[in-house]
Amino acid sequence: MRARNGEIFVPQASAAEWGIFMKTISRRNWILIWTLGMAGQICWNIENSWFNNFVYDKIAPDPSIVSWMVGVSAAVSTFCTFLIGTSGDRRGRRRYFIGIGYILWGIFTFFFGMTELLPKSPLLLAATAVVLADAVMSFFGSMGNDGGFNPWTTDISNEHNRGKLGGALAVMPVLATIFGAVVSGIIIDAIDFFAFFAIMGGMVAVMGVFALIFLKDSPTLQAKKDPKGFWHQFFSVFRWKTVTGNKELFWVFIVMLVYFIGFNVYFPYITIYFVNYLGMDYTMTGLVQGVGLLAAAVFTIPAARFIDRGKTPQVIGAALACNTVGLLIVTISQQMVILLIGVFGAGIGYILTLQSLTAWMKNLYPEQQRGQFEGIKQIFFVCIPMIIGPAIATFVINRWGLPAVVNDAPGMVPTPSLFLVSAGLTLLTVIPLAVAGRHLTRRMKADGSGR
Repeated sequence: MRARNGEIFVPQASAAEWGIFMKTISRRNWILIWTLGMAGQICWNIENSWFNNFVYDKIAPDPSIVSWMVGVSAAVSTFCTFLIGTSGDRRGRRRYFIGIGYILWGIFTFFFGMTELLPKSPLLLAATAVVLADAVMSFFGSMGNDGGFNPWTTDISNEHNRGKLGGALAVMPVLATIFGAVVSGIIIDAIDFFAFFAIMGGMVAVMGVFALIFLKDSPTLQAKKDPKGFWHQFFSVFRWKTVTGNKELFWVFIVMLVYFIGFNVYFPYITIYFVNYLGMDYTMTGLVQGVGLLAAAVFTIPAARFIDRGKTPQVIGAALACNTVGLLIVTISQQMVILLIGVFGAGIGYILTLQSLTAWMKNLYPEQQRGQFEGIKQIFFVCIPMIIGPAIATFVINRWGLPAVVNDAPGMVPTPSLFLVSAGLTLLTVIPLAVAGRHLTRRMKADGSGR
């Protein structure tokens, strides 16, 4: 690198094209961030929400099947993120993992829908098939999105623009949820699940082709090969010194872990609750969730300014309050206005927490192990929460749920008790948040950036 007139230039790389060496992300990369990010989040939303409804409608209204499906896919996703993240770090390339991963992700989303054709007796066979189909789809989803795309966004950004980047990455799941709730609900009501999965899978596969054509790896990404081999590099991150050398980062991971355990108690079942307990159709369910979350998304814009000024713990604290109140409001009434207010509050909490944690983590990732640390993040963000949260939900639904018959199959549907349990668990997030906040304050003072 060489400096000239206060700007930083890199040989064989255009600062105007990449933007990483300045305080802005290039227009080209913003387009890729939004197109690939939204396609990925829409596909994850389909898995996290509509796959569960598909199981209730087409397989059996059994929360344990959903719990197994979510848990197994979370474990597979986490392993894949480590595998692909390490491979990307070693090769100094992420483009092909992103493109090929998205293409296969879309193809296997289509194949998941074909499990509807399987016989339902014995139920164990059909349940095993949907769990395995979801796991395969999740592997390629993590290859393209978690192990490829997410480290790429870290590669092309810096501490000056990660508040805005975090805001974009946080609002995408919300916009995807709005799309998934409103548009997907209308499509499913019109053409049913199989055709819906085919359309959405095709869209994601096309985005994979788009990535192979237009996406470029960051010029700062260099191959980082461990001379002792791939598996030595793969397991090198699983050391106690990794924790002790990144204490603040691991406390941020704990914040994420506790919050998303509470989140995954209710989120995989929220549409099931609206449809099977409140009696709404998919279209109305989508409108309730979509309008509330869209209004909540507005708060990402002012929050980015506070995050970039080091006020991340305060933003998360306010988010947790909104989240808890919103979940409690959802339980008190079935009136449309009250439900909208509750979804709005929970949406603010989810958006701001994810936005804040995304920026906070990316600023702390070791430069030489960004891909691998995306894998560590998946343990706290996906693997453990998606195993523990739905397991808690299964107990709550079976203990305090409502017996019901769905498509001639007896089972249990969630009741407001699910949201009460989730609200209580969400409040526990303030404990690790306090510790992580103290680490942030000490670091800012040491850097001379404390305020």
